[in-house]
Amino acid sequence: MAYDEKTAERVRRALSAQKSLVEKKMMGGLCFMVLGNMCCGVTGTSVMVRVGREGYEPALAKPHVRPLEFAGRRPSGFVLVDPPGHRTAAALAAWVKRGVDFAAALPAKNAKAKKIATKKRTAKKGAAPRRARTG
Repeated sequence: MAYDEKTAERVRRALSAQKSLVEKKMMGGLCFMVLGNMCCGVTGTSVMVRVGREGYEPALAKPHVRPLEFAGRRPSGFVLVDPPGHRTAAALAAWVKRGVDFAAALPAKNAKAKKIATKKRTAKKGAAPRRARTG
């Protein structure tokens, strides 16, 4: 599913003060990551928010919020906020903050170690097989 660029731009503005913010296309939309942990995103015109297991049921009790469904599954700890639920800048900012607060409370992912591991895997897959020495 594609994502609405206007909604994505509004989320970007709400996240503008965040350091170590990364934007990635994934999960059928656009995701935003803080310290290597996904906090929120945009799928269609809805805002995807990571609220965690403990925040899941309280978030679903809010108007215009529904479970995230992806590939026939409902990942726990993620909700979708439909457009009426993020219509105002204040409402959007509150949802984005909720996702950022959750992601920031998780251990930061070590990007450098991940990058090194990826390089090693790529080198192994793409490397020519070693030849036995003769002679």
